[in-house]
Amino acid sequence: MGEAIDIKSLIRTIPDYPKAGILFRDITSLIEHPAGFRESIKQLAAPYRDKGFTHVAGIEARGFIFGAGLAIELEAGFIPIRKSGKLPGETIGQNYALEYGVDTIEVHADAVGPNDHVLLIDDLIATGGTAIAAVNLLRRTGAKVTDAAFVIDLPEIGGAEKLRAHDIEVKCLVSFEGH
Repeated sequence: MGEAIDIKSLIRTIPDYPKAGILFRDITSLIEHPAGFRESIKQLAAPYRDKGFTHVAGIEARGFIFGAGLAIELEAGFIPIRKSGKLPGETIGQNYALEYGVDTIEVHADAVGPNDHVLLIDDLIATGGTAIAAVNLLRRTGAKVTDAAFVIDLPEIGGAEKLRAHDIEVKCLVSFEGH
């Protein structure tokens, strides 16, 4: 058996991006590391192997990276949750608040339904706004949504707690203090 991989050490921090005072947690350094990326997918999948998920839904764009790998590990389908206007065919949308305005995410109208159990995934949870919108969107299809997983949690911002208030069990691989 090989040496344990420290996922957190593979995530670089870029100060003052995208604006002054922000510490950007960059997962590209993790996904560029083959063993680290593989280990992150295995760790994300571990608590969900026997929970009966039919689909994994990944939030655009970095949620696609982890979501596709997680779907393969769980032998589930993958559902892309995209920004408005990016999916062909019939979609349903969900608005959510931004710092200055409103945005919309969408999913194919026929992607999942009442017989499906969906695991939500994204690279990072901060405010929780997009994740809550994704849960609401998926639940509008009739699908069962009970869990969400993230590579990174920024606990001081409180998004994971907001998501838990929507009856979602939240698991994160690592957390970083600060913003």
